[in-house]
Amino acid sequence: MGGGDKCLLPLGAATVLDALLERLAPQVAAIALSANGDASRFRRFGLPVLPDLAEHAGPLAGVAAGLTWAASLDATALLTVPGDTPFIPRNLAMRLGRAPSWAESGGAVHPLVALWPTTAAAPLFAWLEGGGSLRVRAFGTAIGMRAVIFDDGPDPFFNINTPDDLGDAQSRVLRLPQP
Repeated sequence: MGGGDKCLLPLGAATVLDALLERLAPQVAAIALSANGDASRFRRFGLPVLPDLAEHAGPLAGVAAGLTWAASLDATALLTVPGDTPFIPRNLAMRLGRAPSWAESGGAVHPLVALWPTTAAAPLFAWLEGGGSLRVRAFGTAIGMRAVIFDDGPDPFFNINTPDDLGDAQSRVLRLPQP
């Protein structure tokens, strides 16, 4: 996709991130974005932008930053979703239930569509410092994530990785009933 922020790609009359936030905001008390680089590119959203707290740790670095941020708000759990998944369920948090849990659809685990206990922050930092695998799934398995199956319609965790995916997402937006 050219190396830019997929969440800022146009989708319908807005962006992928606008679509994601519209679905996510009613489900949670607070939202932050995990992103490195110039945070000003997200200014119009009015959300905290969390840079990675661990170097060269991939998505787990974002999870670590999110867990630290959520704990600072006295939250007991952090819901994570990738920024390129604009069709998450409107009841995702409720269906994931208690932490630790992650979503599964079509027989595939979606390790970043997850509800993490904020108490996992210290074990995650220890995992990263100890040279544990950088795979989100490996750490999730280590802390006992349970899968919650979402197989009641089109893949709600469809993500945008290619121009064709973006075209498919545009078509799907056109078919969705407007709120």
